[in-house]
Amino acid sequence: MSIEKQFIPLSIAVLVISDTRTEADDVSGKLLVECLATAGHKLFEKTIVPDNIYQIRSVVSGWIASEAVNVIITTGGTGVTGRDGTPEAIMPLLDKVLDGFGETFRMLSYQDIKTSTIQSRAIAGVANATYIFCLPGSSGACRTAWNELINAQLDFRTRPCNLVQLMPRLMEK
Repeated sequence: MSIEKQFIPLSIAVLVISDTRTEADDVSGKLLVECLATAGHKLFEKTIVPDNIYQIRSVVSGWIASEAVNVIITTGGTGVTGRDGTPEAIMPLLDKVLDGFGETFRMLSYQDIKTSTIQSRAIAGVANATYIFCLPGSSGACRTAWNELINAQLDFRTRPCNLVQLMPRLMEK
């Protein structure tokens, strides 16, 4: 007889990285907030910063240090043009990289955008027991990442395994 696992709501921070977006015209960040709320998670905070590695690191470092944040999702700055610098901002902060996230995300994206997926530098990892997902800025990419990868991994009921069961702060309670 197996015991039914219960959903565990997580505290998730969303960071929109853009030199041009404002709260009024941000689509991807709002989509992520809607997705996490629909799934039953709690929004810790949503912030917009310019594509500047030091401003990105400042916000993300604060969230990593906070015991109140379980997951950080960023959108924007993962391309190959001009100021795209999200991977460079985040990689030094990570304790471990989840290589399979970027690989699988690009595989899934190929179905929609074909070879343009090679321009995506989406990454994920963990820092101080906080999971971080860095997504492209398009709402389509955010929807794909959430629906096909992130949502299931942030659901304690997902089998055979999920990221929630690896969060020591949650499992100690």
